[in-house]
Amino acid sequence: MVLDRYRAAADRFLTPVAVRLIKVNPDTISWTGVTAAIGAGVGFFLGGPGFLSVALVLLLLSSYLDALDGKVAKLAGKASARGDFLDHVLDRYADVFLIGGVAFSAYCQLWIGTLALLGVLLTSYMGTQAQAVGQGRRYAGVLGRADRLVLLFIGGLVQLLVSPSGGVGWGVRPLLLQPLEWFILGFAVLGHATAVQRAWLTWRGFSA
Repeated sequence: MVLDRYRAAADRFLTPVAVRLIKVNPDTISWTGVTAAIGAGVGFFLGGPGFLSVALVLLLLSSYLDALDGKVAKLAGKASARGDFLDHVLDRYADVFLIGGVAFSAYCQLWIGTLALLGVLLTSYMGTQAQAVGQGRRYAGVLGRADRLVLLFIGGLVQLLVSPSGGVGWGVRPLLLQPLEWFILGFAVLGHATAVQRAWLTWRGFSA
C-alpha cells in the first residue's frame, strides 16, 4: 500500500474540513461518497469527453469523502464498529460501480475489467478473512484501495487527454490496449498479487 506513507500529509487536507463538519453524521458522509462513486461509474460507462470529465470529478469527490468520514468520526468521538462495518460495505459497492463502469465502457474489454474487479474484491476479502480467523485485519500488499483510486484517476485523465471517446490503442498486437485499459489491467495483475500476498501472510500466521 504505497500511499500509506503519505497519510500524515493527507491529514492536512482532511482535518480542517472535518472540524467544520464535526456535527455531521459520519454515515451521511459515507453514503454521499458511495453515491458519488456510483455517479463516477455511470460516467465511465457512458463515456465521451463530457461524461468522462464528470466521472473524474466525482471520483475525486468520492475518494475525498471516503477518507473524510473516518476523520470526522474520530474527531467527534463517533468511531464505532457499526460505522466501520458500514464504511467497508459501501467501499465494496463503490469498487463494483467504479471498476464495473469502466469494464462495461468503450474504454476497456470486459474480460480485463472482470479480472480487475475480481482482484479488487479478493484483496478486500483476504484482508477481512485474516481478521475472521483471529489475526487482525490485514492491509499489507502492493495495491491498497487508496492506490487504486489514484491510479484510476490518472488512467482516466490520460484517457481523457488522449482519446476521450475511446478507440485509440497503445502497445503492440495482440496487446493493443487503450490508456485506461492498461491501468485496469494493472489492477488485475496487482490486485490478484495483493490477494495472494495477504493469503500467504495469513497462512504463515498460523504457524507463528
